[in-house]
Amino acid sequence: MSRRPATEVFHDWALIGKDEGMERGHAFAVNEMLEFLFKQAEDMPDKFSAIDVGCGNGWVVRLLKSHSACGYAEGIDGASAMIEKAKTIDPDGYYSKCLLPEFEPSRKYDFLHSMEFLYYLDNPQNMLKVFFEQWIQPQGWAVIGIDHYLENEESLTWPEHVGVNMTTLSINQWLEAWGAAGFSNIKHWQTGKKSAETLIIAGQKLS
Repeated sequence: MSRRPATEVFHDWALIGKDEGMERGHAFAVNEMLEFLFKQAEDMPDKFSAIDVGCGNGWVVRLLKSHSACGYAEGIDGASAMIEKAKTIDPDGYYSKCLLPEFEPSRKYDFLHSMEFLYYLDNPQNMLKVFFEQWIQPQGWAVIGIDHYLENEESLTWPEHVGVNMTTLSINQWLEAWGAAGFSNIKHWQTGKKSAETLIIAGQKLS
């Protein structure tokens, strides 16, 4: 099968409603990721700002906005139809079509959340460095969910099955990339509703 840009694939998925299945499939892991972030928010003196990278139809942004300690949340995605759907569902929300790694944010955030995005890049390790340096406030956190990694054997067929390029790293390689990017207090765990398929990694920018 020929390979297509992931943004084109997800654009098509949004047109046929497949984004709703993605939301249901990722909800278990994302709820744990948000629970982690909301716990960190308890120690913040002010309301937090957050961005969801690869936001799809905006469902995580809406969950972030609903938290009483959230002062600002936005979502970005490279698939036009996903952003159009997010704006239709949440016309008052902040959603933008952005391609990474080229896009540069106009502000920094207390929290960066991303589920099932990073490994679609050719160099996710470098993107982590950019997140750390340009996207996250001092004392802020990034939490990222990854389903395609070396130890999740079922996921290794996905590039061919879906027809997109994916960067395959082991858990240790991911953790090394977070450390090399500058993150501290790095934590990781595996979770899932039926099996521990999602690798969640969180790290803090101390300064």
